[in-house]
Amino acid sequence: MQIHTDDSARLALDALRNLVAQQSNLPDKPLPPERELASEFGVSRRSIRRALAVLEAEGQVWRRQGKGTYVGPTPPSAALTLTQLSARTNFSEVMEARLHLEPNLAALAAQRASGEQRALIRRMAERTAFERLGSSEDADAIELWDSAFHRSIAEAAGNRLLLDLFEMLDAIRLDPIWRDLRHRARNAQRLLAYHDDHQALVEALDARDPVRAAAVMRAHLRALQLALDSVLQQTLEQAL
Repeated sequence: MQIHTDDSARLALDALRNLVAQQSNLPDKPLPPERELASEFGVSRRSIRRALAVLEAEGQVWRRQGKGTYVGPTPPSAALTLTQLSARTNFSEVMEARLHLEPNLAALAAQRASGEQRALIRRMAERTAFERLGSSEDADAIELWDSAFHRSIAEAAGNRLLLDLFEMLDAIRLDPIWRDLRHRARNAQRLLAYHDDHQALVEALDARDPVRAAAVMRAHLRALQLALDSVLQQTLEQAL
């Protein structure tokens, strides 16, 4: 039975990450066709195509015209799916953890990212901008590509343990309740500001400036924190 929720693209991405990991030693074997994947995972073909686009942008799969989609030479690590932790934490703790972790990841990425990784981060920023500024009503696409942008920075930091911690936080962040909160906090002005932050991050990484990269990431997350605080306060006032 197909899942009809805003979470279908993320579910497809998690399932495909696991499948890619399983086929990491079979580079000559194509992944099943989109129709079969959609049926197996209980999501739409549109969600499968979106998830494959993210994996292709990350360099984890590649497509051969008329032949299918193949696993890349470097097998990815399976993303942590720990959304159950969302019931044990709260908004303040998640943002506090992100503010401690992600600026340091950005600083490390500025020092360690290869040219290929910086190019990937630029592509992710461009795609995120397209979704935010070109079709900002598509909350599912915005969340998917924003997560991929931040993940590409975490990967470029070159620390496996810190990447695992990022993936844990990302799994909590993409819980439907948290996603709904961010969706309600969005407006045209904030989307434009977030776009500017992403561009500033790309520039800091290209300049290999760890201090600037950390500062931009910290300011970006604090702006998000203030926006979410505002929504939570409005919700509380309406409930009284």
